[in-house]
Amino acid sequence: MKIAITGKGGVGKTTLASTLARIIAAESIASGGAGNVLCCDCDPDANLGLALGFSLSEMDALTPIAQMSSLIAERTGTTGGGYGEFFKINPTVSDIPDRFAIEKNGVKLLVMGTVEKGGAGCVCPESVLLKRVVSNLVLSRDEAVILDMEAGLEHLGRGTASFVDAFIVVTEPGSRSIQTFHAVQKLAKDLGVKRVFAAGSKIRNEDDTRFLLENIRGGEYLGGIAWSDGIIEADKRGVSPYDADENVKNDVLQIRNKLSELLGK
Repeated sequence: MKIAITGKGGVGKTTLASTLARIIAAESIASGGAGNVLCCDCDPDANLGLALGFSLSEMDALTPIAQMSSLIAERTGTTGGGYGEFFKINPTVSDIPDRFAIEKNGVKLLVMGTVEKGGAGCVCPESVLLKRVVSNLVLSRDEAVILDMEAGLEHLGRGTASFVDAFIVVTEPGSRSIQTFHAVQKLAKDLGVKRVFAAGSKIRNEDDTRFLLENIRGGEYLGGIAWSDGIIEADKRGVSPYDADENVKNDVLQIRNKLSELLGK
């Protein structure tokens, strides 16, 4: 299963991505497997690691791929000559996930980082390498892959996105979040993604669920994560919501079961 999770900032996509990854890994381990989940943090405001249960010191020691200048130069053939320099647009990246991912509780984590120069769509060595790594995760890895994206989906190109099993847009009960859902839905369609789902977040009551169902329209609603003080406390303590709040875990399990049913996986 290859899933890209997105939504506007602060909506709860990292809570969904991390808890979904932990659930899939725990099921694998319980059945005698090794977890077999690879999470990729593609959001510039990277905090997926803490939500997965990695410590602050482990995350501080982890260098995002976009900041590995020597690796980028090696793989793209650049010399630091600056703007206008020729570089490889199809670098070798298949070994990068295994070399640079860290692992805990059966979940591997790879942090992409962000390109600090140029525009979001710049064609530069850093951007090319990041997109190639994401393509490798989606097209070549045999684990479950969960991509925690920003709303712009800048690391996904047309050829990669069309092989993602589904986009999940985390959507809270509000007009701006609904607007983001429809924008991502259109972008995903343009990229060739066939399945776009919505998962509710910060649901307080039946009226919130009704609001989402009425405004998602053509999308498929997977279920919602209820408003939880446990998530806030988990964030304060720097621990995973999976370990801190059983209700969150149960809500995401229902979302995962609906997703598996709809995808047949």
